[in-house]
Amino acid sequence: MSVSNGKKKYRGYLTWTDDMDQALLDVLVEHHNNGDHTANGWKAHVYTTAVRNVRDKCNVDITKDHVMSRCKTFDKHCNVLGRILTHDGFEWDQDRNKLVIHNEDAWSRYIEKNKAAACYQHKVIKNWNAISLIFSRDHAATSEDVSAGAENGQEVAMKVAEDVLDRTPSSPSTSGPSSQYRPEAPMLNQSNKQGRVKRFKTKDALFCMSGDIKNSFQISMNSNEIQEEPKTACPKEIFAALQVIPNLARDDLLRAYCILTNSDRKFECLMALPMDMRKDWLLMEIGKK
Repeated sequence: MSVSNGKKKYRGYLTWTDDMDQALLDVLVEHHNNGDHTANGWKAHVYTTAVRNVRDKCNVDITKDHVMSRCKTFDKHCNVLGRILTHDGFEWDQDRNKLVIHNEDAWSRYIEKNKAAACYQHKVIKNWNAISLIFSRDHAATSEDVSAGAENGQEVAMKVAEDVLDRTPSSPSTSGPSSQYRPEAPMLNQSNKQGRVKRFKTKDALFCMSGDIKNSFQISMNSNEIQEEPKTACPKEIFAALQVIPNLARDDLLRAYCILTNSDRKFECLMALPMDMRKDWLLMEIGKK
């Protein structure tokens, strides 16, 4: 570390303070709302603005690499903690900036399969609303997700196969008319040229069912053709509506912004209220009243 022009200059590892995080996230939230956060990452000018803002407000001479490294940390928090909060029994305490675990058994089962999540039991993460807003993108499925999906797929496949095999004609028996032979499925047992019976396999059952599945899918698609997706409010519109509410504190604005960007219905409810009632309603939504 060296000193240049009265500012602390960091060349390698940098310890981020709360003020530095706030200065960085202020810039990222603004540019996220402006559409500067693309699928390929932040646009180049965002890093320039972020570096300048942290330097000016915190008297620290940092670089783009420091900002990129901090963004990776935020993204990790959002990925791991965001997955935790999708499960029942866990919620986020906005006042203490910590995870609240209501079900210890559920937590034990969760960290058994997700070792990296264990450290988040007592971790303090400030500015969670801003972090989750900016970095709440679709992450690659974990091995647990893939495994669970594969098991569910196998269960569905076996169930379909069993349903088809239940219709397999029974072998001739002495029971006569009481036999459960069903003529509507004559091809389930097939003979080859040597006269041996070819056993109907699971993959054959799935193939036979594919026609019905395809038809059902086409019917579903056709029924949805005339439907239009409901129009959603853009983040800029929501942010602008919150800015004009008198005496709405910064933290309350961010919490309300996070709620409204995830629920068009709640934004409609907000806009239906007269201006002098909007702040009180928002404070009830974020749990302050």
